[in-house]
Amino acid sequence: MILSDRDILKFIESGDIEITPFDRDCLGTNSYDVHLAPTLLVYEVAFPAYDVTQRTAHTLIGKTLEEPYLDCKIEPKTLELTIPEQGFILYPGTLYLAATVEHTSTYKHIPFLEGKSSLGRLGLSIHVTAGKGEVGFVGFWTAEMTVIHPLRVYAGMPVGQLFYHEVSSLPLVDYRDKSTQKYSHSNSPKPIASKMYKNFPDGVPLPKDPNRQDR
Repeated sequence: MILSDRDILKFIESGDIEITPFDRDCLGTNSYDVHLAPTLLVYEVAFPAYDVTQRTAHTLIGKTLEEPYLDCKIEPKTLELTIPEQGFILYPGTLYLAATVEHTSTYKHIPFLEGKSSLGRLGLSIHVTAGKGEVGFVGFWTAEMTVIHPLRVYAGMPVGQLFYHEVSSLPLVDYRDKSTQKYSHSNSPKPIASKMYKNFPDGVPLPKDPNRQDR
């Protein structure tokens, strides 16, 4: 079952759900609106160099990458961008990692981050496959934003909504206590890039094959 506004308030009062900052006006019938923090991350593979003022719109400044793709075994290089007061234009074909202004903790429910219908109607998606949280998640949420059309977004705008689902029983080990967890306990409202590379032994990539033909 999905918690209603009444239940969300009850579990906030008991401390089982924490949302900071909390604004009662952001509480929907069965969800809570979260807002876009001012920092974005993009992968260098998509933006070798970028005019962060956007005075030249979407122009990339020439630079040849040694490895023009992401590799699951290698920690990805990122560029940090700041959304200015006049907003920031997102473009199709690029993944923008964003964060929520809100820091949340969920101790007895599964939180889901979903987009707002008004933004969906503008062609904005806020997650690729990772909308589901875990019991015990503590931190700021990272959104994986893509757009169908160029779209200007603004820091502080509503960007998504959290839903809370009941679980049949509490887990033996919740997310914050798992030795393999990678994304809990973030301490600032900034997006976190993929840590897939940590799933490989020692986080070390395989040696490069000099005979590989896809360079």
